[in-house]
Parts: sequence; structure tokens; C-alpha cells
Amino acid sequence: TTGAYRAVEFIKANIKLEGVEKASVEDSKKVVEICTQYAQKGMFNIFLTVFFSTLAFAFVEPYFFIGYLISIAIFGLYQAIFMANAGGAWDNAKKIVEVELKQKGTPLHDACVVGDTVGDPFKDTSSVALNPVIKFTTLFGLLAVELAVELTRTQGSTLTHALAAVFFLISAFFVWRSFYGMRIGAEGAPTVPAGMGEMGTDTEGLAQR
Repeated sequence: TTGAYRAVEFIKANIKLEGVEKASVEDSKKVVEICTQYAQKGMFNIFLTVFFSTLAFAFVEPYFFIGYLISIAIFGLYQAIFMANAGGAWDNAKKIVEVELKQKGTPLHDACVVGDTVGDPFKDTSSVALNPVIKFTTLFGLLAVELAVELTRTQGSTLTHALAAVFFLISAFFVWRSFYGMRIGAEGAPTVPAGMGEMGTDTEGLAQR
């Protein structure tokens, strides 16, 4: 269960959104704590993925790494433009449905709310985060290539290729950890109701159907 799921489950269990009473400060702090813990774990995994993948490609061969830098710069540019435009379109679609079409509370509006939820991080965080990734990869990679060239000259290419394989495996581990191993500890987290799966699936209802 990721931080977002834990935060939603905690809010459902402890905060009454439909009531007029404000949520307690402690409950609000707990939601922020869950989201912050998840964000810090994600940042740690992504940084180490970029760090070790840059080392791995730099130690393979200098010209190979040049191609990698060119490809990541071109791909990162167009990926950032795509995410910024798509996120802005999702975000503004909800405003059009609410203000111009007057369709608030309809299934169309519900779909636009989902798009707005995804669109905001798309245009405000994910797209702009590609810029430091490209810069770090370029600057750090140039230093790593110089080290790899010197190591190849003194120790031979076998050692550098072996190190490249090791760095790549470490990078792959943090990629796996970022996608599948990012979990929040169970301390203080709400328990899952009986009959509900790990991700909130109604297992009893599915079994009956």
C-alpha cells in the first residue's frame, strides 16, 4: 500500500469530510506525515536510480554514454512538454465542465475530477522534475566518464564493464523498489476492514459474484 492509499484510508477512518466540524490538528498532521514519508521514500529511490544508472552507462563506453546523454535530453524535453500540456488540459477540463457546461455533480464531472487529480502533479511536479534529472545526469556523467576512461587505461576494460554491470543491477533494484517496494510502515495505520483486500478490493463480494 502506497502513501496515497494510506492517507485516504486514514482520512476515511478518522476524519468526517461531510460534517461541518473541522478535522483535529493531530489528524491533519498524521495525513501530512503519511504523505511526507511516502514522498521522501520516493525521492530516495529515484535519486539512487538516476545515480547508479548514470554510473553504469558511463562505465560501458564513452561514445555509448554520449548517445545516452543525447537521447535522455531529447526524450526528457518532449516528455516534459507532453506532461505539462496534458496536465494543463486535464486541469482546465474540470473548470470548463463546472463553469461553462454547468455539469457539476454529473458523471462527466466525476471523470474530470479524476483527470484534475492526475493533471495537477503531471504539470506541476513530474514535468518540471525532469529538468534536474537531465542536468544531474549530464554533469555527474561527464565526471564519471573521465573516471571510467582513466580506469580503463590503467586496469583494462574488463574491470570497467564489470563495474558497469554491478551499477546497473543496483539501479535496477531501486527501480523495482520505486515501483513495487515503496511501502509505508504499519505503525499507526488504520486496519483494513474484514473482507477487503490489500488495495481495498471487496474480496467477499467478488467471491459471491
